[in-house]
Amino acid sequence: MIGNEQDQILALLSPEAVRHRCHELLDAAKAAELNHFTLHFEQLEAVTELVLTEIRTNYPNGKVPFHSRWRHFEFGTRDLWAELAAALPVVTFGEDARRQFDLAIISVLLDAGAGLDWQYTDKKTSLTFGRSEGLALASLRFLESGILSRYGLDDPIRADAGPLERLGVEALADMFQVSAHNPLVGVTERTSLLNRLGTALKLTPDMFCKNGRFRLGHLYDYLLTKAKGNVLPAREILMALLRGINTIWPEGERIADIPVGDVGQHSKIIRTDSTNGILPFHKLSQWMAYSLIEPLQNAGIKITDLDALTGLAEYRNGGLFIDAGVLTLKDVQAAAKMHHPKSELVVEWRGLTVALLDYVAAGVRLQTKDDANSLPLASVLQGGTWSAGRKIATSHRADGSPPIRLNSSGTIF
Repeated sequence: MIGNEQDQILALLSPEAVRHRCHELLDAAKAAELNHFTLHFEQLEAVTELVLTEIRTNYPNGKVPFHSRWRHFEFGTRDLWAELAAALPVVTFGEDARRQFDLAIISVLLDAGAGLDWQYTDKKTSLTFGRSEGLALASLRFLESGILSRYGLDDPIRADAGPLERLGVEALADMFQVSAHNPLVGVTERTSLLNRLGTALKLTPDMFCKNGRFRLGHLYDYLLTKAKGNVLPAREILMALLRGINTIWPEGERIADIPVGDVGQHSKIIRTDSTNGILPFHKLSQWMAYSLIEPLQNAGIKITDLDALTGLAEYRNGGLFIDAGVLTLKDVQAAAKMHHPKSELVVEWRGLTVALLDYVAAGVRLQTKDDANSLPLASVLQGGTWSAGRKIATSHRADGSPPIRLNSSGTIF
């Protein structure tokens, strides 16, 4: 492979590629050149107002946390991770961060759409939830069980390579209370994803191996080497994830045998090299990156330039733009059909979502007199677009389902 071609392919593994190419797609939408959606840019102001209302309702003190997996361990006044951590033996700041890395990454990987019929009942708290909250609860108890730790219940909150590789479908299904009456989308695929993760840890020992032990949480130690004077740009978190675990995605793409992960193909992304037509998203990797910021901050690392990361190309954010009328389908019958996440219609929807989220963040800050430091995109998503997307979905459809029907495998999207 010619060096320049390889560089072009590897450049897809960056937040800059996600943002730049998604905005290219938005430019095509502004010129009315897309195949599947019509853009009504004048409706974006109404979306901004919806998001502002959510932020002010959810966080009246103006202190909006980041959109991360940690929010899904919080139920009212209870923080279930804090409760669990308090019951564990006291450890160093570093080991506490490793535990949080183990939990956050595993929980994010298990967070793709659960389906409308699945629920999880937590025996400790009697809380019952479906969707993201239920998956968060289940993943917390999953780690607490010690099933992914080489030491079992003697040191449960670990995700080690061997147990990840050996995890069976029945074990995951049992931990997530799956049955004929409580079906979870993609149980087999989710298990395979974790199996592949265990293998990936062994392929990048500089990132995941310490004292001869391959552990997911050792990514924390690797990121410390990237910090300068205890300062780490947010981009470095994502770049590490894209290098370290980008081989795990069962629906991930390869170009010239280089894994490029969560990308789609769209005819309006035009290049003269082998990346022609490729639109990158890296949705779950960016969701992970957002979720690793707080463990690093708790360990004394200052994270800078959060807005180098992009918005998340997922159905709550994307549904907000369809349900609020910013995007309309050119073929109205398409809403009644099932769509594969790799179809050009869904790729188009996801790409527009990422670009439009930048505009919403800018509009919100204009109203609140904030900037990217005081109200980063990660907080606008939390405040924010995700909950506004869920709320408007429920107002349009009784079951709160997304406006586009997705044939999901429970992994990337």
